[in-house]
Amino acid sequence: MIYQFDTNIVIHYLRESEVMHRVEQQFNPFDTANEIWICVVSIGEIKSIAIQSKWGTKRLQQLASLLDMLNPIDIWSEDILDRYAEIDAFSQGKHPAHRLGQSARNMGKNDLWIASTASILGAQLLTTDGDFDHLEGVFLKIGKL
Repeated sequence: MIYQFDTNIVIHYLRESEVMHRVEQQFNPFDTANEIWICVVSIGEIKSIAIQSKWGTKRLQQLASLLDMLNPIDIWSEDILDRYAEIDAFSQGKHPAHRLGQSARNMGKNDLWIASTASILGAQLLTTDGDFDHLEGVFLKIGKL
């Protein structure tokens, strides 16, 4: 199985929270048969959180170790750029081929990039964030916790 960690899942792993334990039980992402990806945008978000929260050396080392176990995916690809545009148009209820079926959703730009990479990878996006829910079954497979 291919998984992509949303930013909040990485934070839960660093905290070794109950959500992390649920991810492990439900998805077992670190099984050798699986691939785990992370969008470079999530890496930027986490590094910003680290600066703003004044993480110490130990926490930064934990972050580096965890990121070493994840495959980074860049956003600089024609497929990802096109998917970003499609997801943004869909979220605004203006995609010519896909009906939103609800009022427009203003997604954060970082979430658009994260969704775009997961969609192109064919990855199940592991997240606690409800902002991706409207994309389920159209552009994404979501493992919501």
